[in-house]
Amino acid sequence: MQALFGLSHNTSLLIWALITIVLLILLIAKFKWNPFVSLLLAAFFLGLMNGMPAPDVITSVTKGLGGTLGSIAIVIGLGTMLGKMMAESGGAERIATTLIDRFGEKRVHWAMLLVAFIVGIPVFFEVGLILLIPILFTVARKMNMSLIKIGIPMLAGLSTVHGLLPPHPAPMIAIDSYQADIGRTLLYALIVGIPTAIISGPVFANWISKRVHVTPNPELVDQFTNKNERPLPGFGITLFTILLPVILMLSGSVAMIADPGQTSSLTIFLEFIGDEVVALLIAAVFSFFTLGYARGFNKNDLARFTSECLAPTASIILIIGAGGAFKTVLIDSGVGKAIAEMATGANVNVIVFAYLVAALIRVATGSATVAMTTAAGIVAPVLAMTPGANVELVVLATGAGSLILSHVNDAGFWMIKEFFNMTVPQTLKTWTVMETILSLVAFILIMLLSVVV
Repeated sequence: MQALFGLSHNTSLLIWALITIVLLILLIAKFKWNPFVSLLLAAFFLGLMNGMPAPDVITSVTKGLGGTLGSIAIVIGLGTMLGKMMAESGGAERIATTLIDRFGEKRVHWAMLLVAFIVGIPVFFEVGLILLIPILFTVARKMNMSLIKIGIPMLAGLSTVHGLLPPHPAPMIAIDSYQADIGRTLLYALIVGIPTAIISGPVFANWISKRVHVTPNPELVDQFTNKNERPLPGFGITLFTILLPVILMLSGSVAMIADPGQTSSLTIFLEFIGDEVVALLIAAVFSFFTLGYARGFNKNDLARFTSECLAPTASIILIIGAGGAFKTVLIDSGVGKAIAEMATGANVNVIVFAYLVAALIRVATGSATVAMTTAAGIVAPVLAMTPGANVELVVLATGAGSLILSHVNDAGFWMIKEFFNMTVPQTLKTWTVMETILSLVAFILIMLLSVVV
């Protein structure tokens, strides 16, 4: 089946890749098949149609799945544990209430943006949303403010971190695929992410909240605003705990820049603790003491927390692994090289290419994670054949593209609709527009930054 209608080898490879991607999109978006199963089927289909021997296809799939999850699974697991400790200890609520008190009522929507930006660092968007919804309802009731005005900044903060900021698991997928430097990616992500979150968050919220009015579900408000009798942890130690992995990773990158030859034992040590796996492991264990034992929880409580939080991540981990399998088959079957030759021959800017590929897959499948993993497989060979490209900005472009235009095929769309008690048109006017603004502003800033760096 490799030679299609007498076409050239590369053309045949590209056509089968296009057919496979269309099939993948149909399975996920039209027939609602599980993305894990769909990605695996797509990987096998592509390999066989492009003439790979069946044993080689199996090897490629298993190698890709295992290789992708080598570090990503650890990052997801440890990040989820850190987020769970934040939730159970009241750390997320402590950060929120402290910042709200400092910012004041008139600037409470700015406080919610900052809270989401901080709390969302170690956890997936859906987990961060569950952590912060109780705080959102509490603030809305306490301040008697529009749920849209303070909720949109919160969503913008969570979504920005989800798409752009390591050590969040989603950007780590692209960092791993492109072999990008995590410290530089983090620095560029902050430069791009902060103004992006501000424009799509408080600025947009201030405008849209005057045009869309919603009333939260009273039952949900009562459920989420019940008070926990346990005293909240201190603001300083909570903030330090959640930012510890970021601090460790930045210190490793600074050490590598200052001493690229690794001539100092201090440099070697800082690079070791600055690795994303080690940094998150240190932070997770640290949280067991600062947000666990120090808050009166016992060993049984910690065992329960760390077990409960892992179950919901199983599907995410498997989808990422299957995306890695599909990526590896793309490369091993020769499709990656064919795409790279086509893109480089057409002189397509690799940053623009990464953004458009991720955006198209996001709109079609509704999943930012599927968009990120699939786009990484398509873009990586192009990047390898583009000398001088800023790899870290390609990571951010992939992340920005994976966030655009969330609509009815995205599970997050329905979560927002139900939690905010909105109609579908209201959700499109608020959440969908916010995601699109966020994606486009981030892309524009990435392109401007590419001129400078």
